[in-house]
Amino acid sequence: MFFRLNSWTLIVLVVAVVVGGAALGYRIGRRVRHRSAHFRDPVVAVQGALLGFVGLVLAFGLSLAVGRYEARRAATVVETNTIETTYLRAQTLAEPVRTNSLERLVRYTDTRIRLSRAVPTSSGADEVIEEGARLQRQLWGLAGEALAAAPQDTAPRLYTESLNEMFDAGTARVGALNNRVPDTVLALEVFGAAAALGFLGAHLGILGRGVVPVLLAAGLVSLMLLVEFDLDRPARGLIRIPSTNLTAARASMELPPAATGPDGP
Repeated sequence: MFFRLNSWTLIVLVVAVVVGGAALGYRIGRRVRHRSAHFRDPVVAVQGALLGFVGLVLAFGLSLAVGRYEARRAATVVETNTIETTYLRAQTLAEPVRTNSLERLVRYTDTRIRLSRAVPTSSGADEVIEEGARLQRQLWGLAGEALAAAPQDTAPRLYTESLNEMFDAGTARVGALNNRVPDTVLALEVFGAAAALGFLGAHLGILGRGVVPVLLAAGLVSLMLLVEFDLDRPARGLIRIPSTNLTAARASMELPPAATGPDGP
C-alpha cells in the first residue's frame, strides 16, 4: 500500500496522520482539563506504555529498512563484479561467439543500469527484467556454441561458469529490490505513533501546557518514519541505491577489448 504512493503523497499522509493524532489528543485534553483529577493518571499510564511500545516498533522497523538497503547495495556490487568478470572472460572466446557475446553483454549491462532507475514491481521494471532475461537466453546459447566448438578448451568453461554466476547475481539483485518492509509493520508504526502522540497531547492539554512540545515531538517522529520509508524505496526519494559501479563498468566496455580469442589478430 505505502510503496505504491508517490513521495509527496506519502509525506502528506504520514504528517497528517501523526500530527493530526497529536493535535486531536491535545484538543481533547484541553476540553477535559476541568476533570483532570479523573483523567490525569490513566492518560499518563497509557501514554508511557504507548510511547515505549512505539519506540520499540520504530527501532525494529528502521533496522529492517536499513538491513534491506544494505542488502540492495551489496547485491548491486556483487552483480557488477560478476558482469565485469564475465566480460573479461568473453574476450578470450573464439570468433564469432566472442564478438556476439561482448555485444550482448554491453546491452545486458545497460538493462541493469536501467533497473537501478526503475520502480520495483512497476511496468517499467518488468520490461527491463524481461529484456534482461532475453539477453540471458541469447548469451547462454552463445556459450553453448563456444563449448560445442571447443569442448576441451579452458576459456569456454571459465566463461560459462562466470556467466552462470552473473545470472544468479542478477536474480539475487531483483529479489533484493522487491524485498521491502511489510506494510503491516509500516501501518503499525504510523498509526501507533499517532495514538501515542495523541495521548501525549492529551496529557499536556490536561496539564495546560503549550502545544509546541507536542508538535515538535510529532514532527520528529514523522521525520523518522519518512526516513524509514525512504530507505525502503530504492528508486524514489532522497536515499537511493547508487549505480556508480555499474556505470563505471559500462564505461570500461567502451574501450577496446584488452584480450583476444584464439582466432583474434
